[in-house]
Amino acid sequence: MKLVTINRAGEYHLGVKLSTFVVDIVEALKVFPEEDMPTDIMTVIGHADRYSPMLERYIKRVTECSEGVNTFLLDEAQVTFGPCVTHPGKIICVGLNYRKHAEETNAPIPQYPILFNKFSNTLAGHQDEIPLPSRVTNQVDYEAELVIVIGKQAKYVAKEQALDHVFGYCNVNDLSARDLQMRTHQWLLGKSCDKFSPLGPYLVTSDEVGDPNQLDIKCTVNGEIRQHSHTSDMIFHCDEIVSYISQHMTLSPGDIILTGTPEGVVLGKPVDQRVYLKDGDVVTIEIEKLGALTNRMVDERL
Repeated sequence: MKLVTINRAGEYHLGVKLSTFVVDIVEALKVFPEEDMPTDIMTVIGHADRYSPMLERYIKRVTECSEGVNTFLLDEAQVTFGPCVTHPGKIICVGLNYRKHAEETNAPIPQYPILFNKFSNTLAGHQDEIPLPSRVTNQVDYEAELVIVIGKQAKYVAKEQALDHVFGYCNVNDLSARDLQMRTHQWLLGKSCDKFSPLGPYLVTSDEVGDPNQLDIKCTVNGEIRQHSHTSDMIFHCDEIVSYISQHMTLSPGDIILTGTPEGVVLGKPVDQRVYLKDGDVVTIEIEKLGALTNRMVDERL
């Protein structure tokens, strides 16, 4: 399935994408009541074995009827999206995890995954406007990344079983204020400005994705391709990442892992060729099977 978060006046509804339409589960239940049906995405992530089959049956039932469809069957263009994972317990990021990206920034190939974190204030949805914090930085960079969404508790998990603990995957733009990031040895400040992690538009279940390290990945800015690579270029593949992190901390359902970005970021260019994001720029992150995540940058002072 492809799950979405529908933002209705600040209230998040669970949605399921079907071709060009999205089913609003909360609204559908008003027409076709059913006990114990999940209405938020975190419930599905945390209890996938129980709720995924239930959702599939329910979607089949309501889409075969014509009664009340205008209230819950939405054209995707009409949907206001929230972040496709609304309340992750942890936001864990992997730095310098694409070989060509490490090379373009003249960084040594890491021997272990470089981990840092972000916070929930960075979450945003597809088509949200992203405020550029121009009072403190003018060096905001884009980063197309694949996100792993944990579905089952993982602790001391072997690499061979690691992906069994994954619910699904989504796109993220791991926005980064480079001057703030490099101000100290800790990257946190440059990674954690408001809305610096738009997620979506869809959370795609792992059975639809297959091997997460066999996906095309790209980023465009105002229609110009800036990054175009493949998740096979990861230094540490997704199974290795999940296993490695689980040796040091318990991963819980709803935790998300940002797996690093490929080459083509602004930071990788010669200093005199670096043009960072500015007011009005439209950035799209697109990963094979996961749809396209688009956001417009807006100077917070304007």
